[in-house]
Amino acid sequence: MTPSNPLDAQAYADMFELAPVSLWLEDYSDLRALFEQWRRKGVHDLRAHLRADRSRVAECSQRIRLLSVNRRTLELFEADSLEHLAANLGHVFRDDMFEQHVEELNALWEGQGGFGGPTVNYSLTGRRLDISLRATVLPGHEDTWDRVLIAIEDTTERTRAERALKRSEQYALGLFEHSPVSLWVEDFSNVKFLIDGVRAQGIRDLRTFLDVHPEFVERCMQEIRVIDVNRQTLTMFGATDKGALMRRLHEVFRDDMREHFAEQLIELWDGKLFQQRETINYGLDGEPVNVYMQFSVLPGHEADWSLVLVSLTDITARKKAEAYLEYLGKHDVLTKLRNRSYFVDELNRLERKGPWPVTVIVADLNGLKIINDQEGHAGGDSLLRRAGEVLAKAVDKPASAARIGGDEFAVLLPGTDERGGEQIIERIHSLVDLNNQFYPGAALSFSIGLAACEAGERLESAVHQADQRMYEAKKAYYAASGRDRRRS
Repeated sequence: MTPSNPLDAQAYADMFELAPVSLWLEDYSDLRALFEQWRRKGVHDLRAHLRADRSRVAECSQRIRLLSVNRRTLELFEADSLEHLAANLGHVFRDDMFEQHVEELNALWEGQGGFGGPTVNYSLTGRRLDISLRATVLPGHEDTWDRVLIAIEDTTERTRAERALKRSEQYALGLFEHSPVSLWVEDFSNVKFLIDGVRAQGIRDLRTFLDVHPEFVERCMQEIRVIDVNRQTLTMFGATDKGALMRRLHEVFRDDMREHFAEQLIELWDGKLFQQRETINYGLDGEPVNVYMQFSVLPGHEADWSLVLVSLTDITARKKAEAYLEYLGKHDVLTKLRNRSYFVDELNRLERKGPWPVTVIVADLNGLKIINDQEGHAGGDSLLRRAGEVLAKAVDKPASAARIGGDEFAVLLPGTDERGGEQIIERIHSLVDLNNQFYPGAALSFSIGLAACEAGERLESAVHQADQRMYEAKKAYYAASGRDRRRS
């Protein structure tokens, strides 16, 4: 159809240029002429004709003239311009696409008016591209083939995922039982029936529906039928045999998993039949098992979800390592209290959000140097650990205690005034007395300073004020004990 005015023509040109898929406009008229020449020579089976001499395929390709491509094409094939791409088409169409190209040519030979399917191209830098291609002779050009539109979708990532799924499906060849990951074959047909029932009620937003009806998630979980599991599954979940596991599935799928399963249902609602996510299951001993889940409705069962493959990789060790690294980033290893980095971040957070008032306690351990000198650093470390025990016991959330220096500690008390802070100090002193009764040897002792901060005031100033008061307390401590603080 010819555009009715120049504005329409420009709109079509813009749509071509800005389309999110790769578009090629090509002239196949010389190829059509070549086909007619071969027919006159008595060629009836194009496939056999081309396979008998591979150079004939190259001759066909040379008869195709590239007219235009859009912006997405240049990006996908890493070309600078149409001319750059046209001059290097030999790098794009090569290697393992020969057979597919034969089928494409045969479709035109048989008068289908186009061709399509999955194939392989290459970018100009040599990167392999798995693509889905669809070529159509444009209306009005069927007699000449001088305008053929080709649309290309980059399916590289999807193809990689499909290959991974095919590897999982090798259980049918005997690898299922011995797979190093947990494999489950499940029937989701009843789940699909429930979801279709919700859709039939006119529901369009499943997420909102689940917010209103959370019991629907539980009901769907109960409708999953486990068909089979492999040996690694029994090992991962601590089951003696498949029967034992099947009888106790309600212990495996519970608690934290409901939220993850709700997201899985939403993706199924949206037609996503292959999914990947991290989730939590539970072993039969009650311990959580962190897993990386890959879920796929198997080919041929998309209509009813009656056969689903789920693979679970145990990532519990990795999660524990990540949690420990996160712990190390916010905690002092020796005292188990928060570290200075956390203290600074929390100080900044309270500065922005409160709640007010905020009271700051700064405490310095007395006598650490002399303990280190007399008993070595092992003795000093022991005293520091005892300090951590006391301060950890003295405060509850949202308050926090941190080791901010060698023998210096700080306590942040959000939503607490100065009087509340003094009560915490009294608690610290009481806990110190108990600690000294329990541990023989060096006595635990703190010099403590306190300051409160109201909304609009700077917390940094309160920390400085508490620090100064702590130093005054420390001077008084050493004066009373007759010691030189620089030597003790």
